[in-house]
Amino acid sequence: MREGDAVANRLGQARADRNWKKARLIHELRTAAHRRGKSLVADASIARRIAAWENDGAAVGDFYRDLLCEVYGRSAAELGLVELPRPEPTPAALELAERELTLSRLDGGLVELLRAHTQSIRMLDRRLGGPTIYQQSAAHVEQIERLVRYALPGADREAAADELSQAAALAGWQALDMGRTDEAWRLHEVATAAGRESAQPAGLAYARAQQAYVLLDAGHAEDAHAVIHRAHREAGTKVPGVLRAWMHAAEGEALAAAGSRDGALRALDAAAQDLDDSGNDTSLPYLMLGAGHLARWRGHCLARLGEEQAIEDLTSALDVMGVGQYGRAEAGLRVDLALAFRARGDVTESRHNARRAAEVAGRAGSERQRRRIAELLSA
Repeated sequence: MREGDAVANRLGQARADRNWKKARLIHELRTAAHRRGKSLVADASIARRIAAWENDGAAVGDFYRDLLCEVYGRSAAELGLVELPRPEPTPAALELAERELTLSRLDGGLVELLRAHTQSIRMLDRRLGGPTIYQQSAAHVEQIERLVRYALPGADREAAADELSQAAALAGWQALDMGRTDEAWRLHEVATAAGRESAQPAGLAYARAQQAYVLLDAGHAEDAHAVIHRAHREAGTKVPGVLRAWMHAAEGEALAAAGSRDGALRALDAAAQDLDDSGNDTSLPYLMLGAGHLARWRGHCLARLGEEQAIEDLTSALDVMGVGQYGRAEAGLRVDLALAFRARGDVTESRHNARRAAEVAGRAGSERQRRRIAELLSA
């Protein structure tokens, strides 16, 4: 199939999925443009553009691409409007493929290859977002799971199980971000089972606590807090301080969602203390937690509680993060800023950040953030 054919088919299918006539799409495009302070050409001209896009695979410019992403609630990749980078197979991936057919037992070298491949996926996920890399993540999890299942017991199998726990937790988070809650729960079940087999308390605690976000997104804040709190309590001092800080912050988020302001603030203060005590601990590659990340987390919790002071923390976190570096994280942060500005009564800034969040979420393919933005804009 030619590239233009793929674009045409996806755009036409997106309109068919919503049972929209061209007139409805034109109306939605005008509304989206108006929210950005822009105006469009005459209806007849837009109709000709739509026909060219859908029937001939004509190129879509950046302005109309962003509008289409917004009105359809899909990323540019899902609509076939951008050519995604296809990562070249890494030496680790190639060697894994060659060795898999004849492998009868795991060894330290193979575990290192698995670890390197997980880290490569993790870095791509942070830059490109879940939808772009999810299929690769899921395939990687399946591969490690198969290797662990048929390996002989021993230290190498336990090390591979620890890597399986990390890879499955990463894929589970991507699935949650894409709105696939059943798959997110299943992958976290894989992660927790592998964490138990690995005998590594850090990986198990992280997977169990992160699984609670499936409950949190479903509106079960108290259940989510119970899961995180238990994982935190059972991990105790057996895990590094940076993970204890992360679990305190996760508890704070669940408590904020449940409306417990004092409990949330106490948990966030405890997170800051643990983070200070841990120093610059980089022993857990799946955790990125520094002062800037914690400020963003605190701002998110305060925004959920309707606290105006969230603006300072969130603005500081955005400055540290850098615009355009981490799409999924920036989208979430800007939603929180929109909520905080609305709490202050600043409708203009609230809508500005909501619109910016919609643009970033559209590019990152974050269904989780698009849902929050839709609720915000409809309020």
